[in-house]
This record gives sequence, C-alpha cells and structure tokens, in this order.
Amino acid sequence: MQSAMFLAVQHDCGSMDTSAGNVPKSEEKRENMKRTLLKDWKTRLSYFLQHSSSPGKPKTGKKNKQQTFIRPSPEEAQLWSEAFDELLASKYGLAAFRAFLKSEFCEENIEFWLACEDFKKTKSPQKLSSKAKKIYTDFIEKEAPKEINIDFQTKTLIAQNIQEATSGCFATAQKRVYSLMENNSYPRFLESAFYQDLCKRPQTSVEPHAT
Repeated sequence: MQSAMFLAVQHDCGSMDTSAGNVPKSEEKRENMKRTLLKDWKTRLSYFLQHSSSPGKPKTGKKNKQQTFIRPSPEEAQLWSEAFDELLASKYGLAAFRAFLKSEFCEENIEFWLACEDFKKTKSPQKLSSKAKKIYTDFIEKEAPKEINIDFQTKTLIAQNIQEATSGCFATAQKRVYSLMENNSYPRFLESAFYQDLCKRPQTSVEPHAT
C-alpha cells in the first residue's frame, strides 16, 4: 500500500498544475506525503527489528538487540545495491526488505526463504520431518495461510518429498522464490524512498545557542 502511495505521488508529479501559485503548495504536499511514508517505514522496520529473529533461534539478549537497532552507514546501505545476497546478509537490511515486502503484501516470500534456510541447517531427522510438515502447511498447500506462488508440479513434488524429509525437500521452491524476489521486489526496494533515505549522508547543522 505504501508503494502504491509513493507511485501515486510520482504520478501526481507529472500531472500537477505548474502555475506559479500552485507549485509551492504541490511541492509542500508531496514532501509531506514523502515524510509520512518514511515515518511509516521506520515504524514498520522498528517492529521487525524487535520481533523478527531467525526461525529456530532464540531471541538475543539486550546487548545484541541494541546492536540490531544501529542504523547502517550510507556506505553499508549502498553495498546492498551491489548484490541481493549483500542485502540478505545484513540484519538491518533483511528487516528493511521484509518491511518493504509487507508493504507490497508479499512478505510470505522472505518468510518462506528464511524458513528454508533454517530447515537446511536442521540435523535431527525428527525435527526435519516436523519442520517440513509445518513449512508445507504454512506455505505450500492449497489455501495455506502464507501460500507462496509456485507451480502445481513443484507443490506436488514437495508433497511427495516431505513423506521422507531430507534437507533438499524445498530446494526447487526456494530457488524460485529467491529468483522472484531478486528480479522483482529487490529492484523496487532499491528505488524506494526508504532505501534512498538510508543511502543519504545525514546533514549536520549547527544550532545557535540560546542567550
């Protein structure tokens, strides 16, 4: 919804009245909408930084949680544009991307990818089997609460594979979801107002001291 709003702002830019009396007002309205979008992004990101942790891992202590909140430097943020894996490797970047996907109503893609990453690290056959069934129930089966967009043949193959679960049960589906995010959502994230804001070096201003 936020992305749609931002696109609407861009659309307004091309169709607004450019008469001398209206330009300042339109510019002010556009800036106010942009500030609202950035504020919403930061609120959403803060939520994910507090509540999202890697599946299967306990939440970190206060010290590590505080470290998670550190805003990346513009140089760090710019690294995310070099490769999708650079973005996913950053805790802050991953949370930001997840917040972006939520705004586009496709958060299930990153949640499925993260669940698969955790699944592949599972050693216990019992846990492997239970996790496989949960992933299938949450993301794969028809009308699953977080159903991902994959073809029927892949779904059928997964349903067969989880009967005797192995670490590669979801490999094909995970690759397709990764490709979908990399080729579609990731470029849009890099163009978002929130990401562009992260890449800007904060301006330092000296406030006059009260006398």
